[in-house]
Amino acid sequence: MAVDDVPVDDKVKRTRDLLSSFYSQESSQPSAPTNATSRFATLDTINTTSFDADQYMNLLVQKSNLEGLLQRHVEMAAEIKNLDTDLQMLVYENYNKFISATDTIKRMKNNIVGMEVNMEQLLDKIMSVQSRSDGVNTSLFEKREHIEKLHRTRNLLRKVQFIYDLPTTLQKCIKTEAYGDAVRFYTGAMPIFKAYGDSSFQDCKKASEEVISVIINKLQDKVSSDSESIQARAEAVMLLKQLDFPVENLKSKLLEKLEQFLVELDLSKEMSTGTADSSESSNGGSQSVSVSPISEVPTREFVEVVHAYHVIFPDSEEQLVKLVRDLTTRHFEAANREIQNQISSAKLSNRLRFIWTDVLLIDEVLPEAALQDFAFEAARVALKKYVTSAFSHLLHEISDTLLQIQKDGKKEEHPLKTALNASRNTLIQGSTKVLSDIRHLLDEDLGLILKLRGTIISWVQEGFQTFFKQLNDQLLLLSGKNVSIAQEQSLAEKLQADKVPAGLVLVISELSVFIEQDAISRITEEIGSSLSGGGYEYNPAFVPAEIRHTFRSAGEKFLQRYINMRTQRISVLLRKRLTTPNWIKHKEPREVHMFVDLFLQELAAVGSEVKQILPPGLTRKHSRTESNGSTSSSRSNTLRDNRSNTNRARSQLLETHLAKLFKQKMEIFTKVLHTQESVVMAIVKLCLKSMQEFVRLHTFNRSGFQQIQLDMQYLRITLKDSAEDEAAVEFLLDEVIVASAERCLDPSPLEPAILDRLVQAKLARTMDQETVAS
Repeated sequence: MAVDDVPVDDKVKRTRDLLSSFYSQESSQPSAPTNATSRFATLDTINTTSFDADQYMNLLVQKSNLEGLLQRHVEMAAEIKNLDTDLQMLVYENYNKFISATDTIKRMKNNIVGMEVNMEQLLDKIMSVQSRSDGVNTSLFEKREHIEKLHRTRNLLRKVQFIYDLPTTLQKCIKTEAYGDAVRFYTGAMPIFKAYGDSSFQDCKKASEEVISVIINKLQDKVSSDSESIQARAEAVMLLKQLDFPVENLKSKLLEKLEQFLVELDLSKEMSTGTADSSESSNGGSQSVSVSPISEVPTREFVEVVHAYHVIFPDSEEQLVKLVRDLTTRHFEAANREIQNQISSAKLSNRLRFIWTDVLLIDEVLPEAALQDFAFEAARVALKKYVTSAFSHLLHEISDTLLQIQKDGKKEEHPLKTALNASRNTLIQGSTKVLSDIRHLLDEDLGLILKLRGTIISWVQEGFQTFFKQLNDQLLLLSGKNVSIAQEQSLAEKLQADKVPAGLVLVISELSVFIEQDAISRITEEIGSSLSGGGYEYNPAFVPAEIRHTFRSAGEKFLQRYINMRTQRISVLLRKRLTTPNWIKHKEPREVHMFVDLFLQELAAVGSEVKQILPPGLTRKHSRTESNGSTSSSRSNTLRDNRSNTNRARSQLLETHLAKLFKQKMEIFTKVLHTQESVVMAIVKLCLKSMQEFVRLHTFNRSGFQQIQLDMQYLRITLKDSAEDEAAVEFLLDEVIVASAERCLDPSPLEPAILDRLVQAKLARTMDQETVAS
């Protein structure tokens, strides 16, 4: 193996070991014991201190062949050459260092030559200065003692002069209203008055006491004055207490003033908060508003007063605790009022920051009040109310959006579509806004909120669960289903009508479908991305599956209610049509009755509503054939062939009913889908079925029967193109004709030619009217 093929790390390690052994340093590898070397000798021991050349050669000869020995020889020769080169370079480098060190020593020697002489000269100068200083101290010793004695005498004279000038000084303090200085001067002179007040300074003591009595009266007036600040009054009480004046009689008066100061403090807080809120509004509310230093001034004054009051009246702790808790309670009451007025999260966090700042300031001087815990509980109630209020406001917004249908119905071409889109947007955007506001609160670095972070997240989870349940109840109320008398009156006031619009129920149905299919998923994602954490020990979590199931069922119920409402409206028309005329004396039919036009108009109104918000279904029509159990042809032929014989006609009708029992059963009423065609078809089926039941309640003459036949034939043609299930429609129309035939005294149908002529005439008139209208 060539030398260049040796790994770099092994080469460097081997070079370092060889150089270390060259300089007689300890080897980096520990030497193995002799017995271990003899027993565990390997080819790698060449770099150790216990290397044995003979043993190494024996081992190398045993393990290698001739070619291997030659290869090892070449490798070792190359290694030896490299080591010699490295050793030579190391010697050169160390030689350069030795030369540099020699030069440095020479320079140091030259620099030190004159240093000894300079040091001796410096020592001589120091000794000379010291001797002269000792001479000066000796000559001034007696004078210094005299000066110190004079200084002590001067200080004593100053004190004496201060005592003699004290009455005048106190008078000057009264003029400048520097009562604090006056009290300080008088209390400073009290030790002298106690010692020499009855002898040397008797007159000064008496004059000072007279002035102090005046000061006491001034301080008492200051405590009672309404024009003075509460802090000034507290300072006056402190000065009176320093003068050993009994201040207990001032306790209740000062406490009353302290309560009044609280009211003023509230007002100043409200003004500062309002200013901050307006500043926030002008800045777009993008940044949270910090507590203004100006707004802290009244609070700091109050804190200083509380501290002073606590010091003056140590037994007033209970009253002070009540005061500061009342202050905090009023702050939270103001926050709750703002929450009722839909305060923004930025304003609420600003309000809480104001409160928490006050709490921390007061807690420093009155820890006995445990104000942090008290504020924490009050903040818990306020934040819970805020979360609840946010969901309640969102619920009202959705209700108001849906109630706009009546107002917009006369203004817009597609009010139902507008209301549905608006309610969808309100739901999604409102939910996103709630989560954004809560996220803003949770991001605030505020002690009150940080302690409640997990609880707030749980409230939001529970809030969404409760919100959707309340939304379902609200939608039921708006649809007029399962409402009490009081709710019905409230609903009538909101809708400004006695009945719930059917279009509103259809919109509610589609909104329920939207919530089940789309809204819940989007809100769940928003909750996951906006909120994290929160415990569910006491509050239920947001359960999307349960809400989806609720609104899936609600969507079907609302859609069925819409169909029932529309069917009932048309059924009133059908009942009126069949109960008004005297069918026994009915005249020969000349044209299709006008109720058919009203019936088609109602269906057109239904179609217009469903086209606004329901998607079109799959295009599929079921046509009638003779194999699917239809009895249309047999009935028509039977009726035409038996015009002359009534009894025989009745017999044939009986045979027809018996034949129906053995024919294939037709499924008329299928599950209603949320599509345009399915809803319209369901209403058509129900109306025709109702008409069949109404027909069975009356007795017809031949002309009455023929009028029913003509009307049904016209409906057969007009409903053919729009009917999703043509077979079912034809079957129900035939049922109406058969029912009228059963109740007819002479069931003789119209001639086909006459029937077709009357129908075509009606179609032509209808077409002309549509052309003129367009």
